[in-house]
Amino acid sequence: MMQINSSVQVATAGEALIDFIANADGRFEPCLGGAVYNLTRAIARQGVSTLYLNPLSRDRFGRRLAQGLLDDGVHLAVPEAAVEVTSLAVVNVNAQGHPDYAFYREGVADRATTAAALTQACDPLDNLSLVCTGALALSPDDADVYLPWLATQRQAGRTVVIDANLRPSVMPDLAAYRSHVLTALHYADVIKASDEDLVCLNLPGGDVLAQAKHLLQNTRASVMALTLGGEGAMLLTRQGQVFAARELEPIEVVDTVGAGDCFLAGLVVAMLAHKLPADWGAGHVSTEVARALLTSAIASASLCVMRRGCVPPTRAEVLARLAQVPYSFTA
Repeated sequence: MMQINSSVQVATAGEALIDFIANADGRFEPCLGGAVYNLTRAIARQGVSTLYLNPLSRDRFGRRLAQGLLDDGVHLAVPEAAVEVTSLAVVNVNAQGHPDYAFYREGVADRATTAAALTQACDPLDNLSLVCTGALALSPDDADVYLPWLATQRQAGRTVVIDANLRPSVMPDLAAYRSHVLTALHYADVIKASDEDLVCLNLPGGDVLAQAKHLLQNTRASVMALTLGGEGAMLLTRQGQVFAARELEPIEVVDTVGAGDCFLAGLVVAMLAHKLPADWGAGHVSTEVARALLTSAIASASLCVMRRGCVPPTRAEVLARLAQVPYSFTA
């Protein structure tokens, strides 16, 4: 425990599952996945010591998931294999590379945890400065697991990052789901959402920027990262600053599986590199810092979409892309 205690900067909590991705010939290819799992690997691959908090199954898929994390240098809060089975997702990708998901999530290993277990794993970590969750962890069914944990982490002074990453197709009561996601986002210091997430949340506003501003102002978060697909991304601060960036060179998209996860990893890594406090967006944000955060995040996502499935880039690959590709940036 001493090794983990002395090194971990980021802890993640949420789903780890196997994506069965449809091939053109109708066969399905099993790939390691889950938004929080992808995010965890992506942060670790960029050189940040990271702890994954949820259990993993003793079945074949669970062992693959565990090994994938260990291979990338991730610490496991629960190294012992769980008796529950691994979560599964069936993924169909359309002609534009966008995935559609069907999930199998009952009685699974990554949900076999409690708020107390998550909190206990984080308590002794002296250097833990940031925690992340989102996606399927925002299901109303798991509210008693994640919300108390988020409350304790925020109270402990750690930066709370939540990826809205909505999955409306698997939530039977969409109104209850929307309401719970909005409740969960009140625990965030940093919110990441896509333009599609904002549409799903049914927020007021004439366009995506107005919706994003409404969401930020109606939570306690100090900053929001908004992804816009091929149009790049924006960073909004509680003080009212808005920054936008996008790459100026077209890229060949293989699929977008894990793109948002890698985007968030690039953002988190840049936040840590700049040693930003939890409330940094509440005051004036320098253009230089905003540019560094957005371009790091976009480069991470771009490298992901050029590969099949979620294969997160290393920090060296991200830095190389930042040096090679021109960006449009407005403040």
